[in-house]
Amino acid sequence: MSHARRPLQLAAATALALGLGACAGTYTGPVEVTRFIAENPDGLGQGNITLVFPDQISNERVRSAFAGAVAEELGTLGYELVMTEGPGTQVASVRTSRNPIEGAGVRRRSPVTVGGGASTGTYGSGVGLGIGINLGGGERGPAVVTELSVRISSAGGDTLWEGRAELPTSVKSPYSEVDASARTLAAALFRDFPGGNGETVQLTVDEIERTP
Repeated sequence: MSHARRPLQLAAATALALGLGACAGTYTGPVEVTRFIAENPDGLGQGNITLVFPDQISNERVRSAFAGAVAEELGTLGYELVMTEGPGTQVASVRTSRNPIEGAGVRRRSPVTVGGGASTGTYGSGVGLGIGINLGGGERGPAVVTELSVRISSAGGDTLWEGRAELPTSVKSPYSEVDASARTLAAALFRDFPGGNGETVQLTVDEIERTP
């Protein structure tokens, strides 16, 4: 199953290009994506779907940015987004977090698995906004990692698909901005949906933005 990605809006792409030019020397790592598919994903990628956030996100801007980015991708796949659950409605459970990178490397979590739990996060705090914090990473190295995970379940509660995308950036990277990180992570997570079962891939932000 695959889908055709719509190009990013011209204004958003222009803003990012300007941001990249103004922030030369900042760090933006590749997006790492891991996805799992159920043995019988009947109905995946079609029909009605509703978004839920199992974890509280106190920052409304963060919630809105990730809800909008995920909803756009699901619509591109062929889903019809609805506000409430009903007969036959699938559920997309969305979680996001942003956490400091400890030491020189990205702090890795255990892989997501179909039916398994997803990690909760700290988005909504000062770290969540990526503003006014000093993590010691400087401009040229990764300082924070932003994560988006989505689990799609059937109306009966069975997990059909689950994926996670992570993006390490310096605090001053334009991709640390909430809207840019949400859009980039969602685009990477749903690229070539549903993806290979159990595989992990890395995509640069340039590759993601060039997706037709």
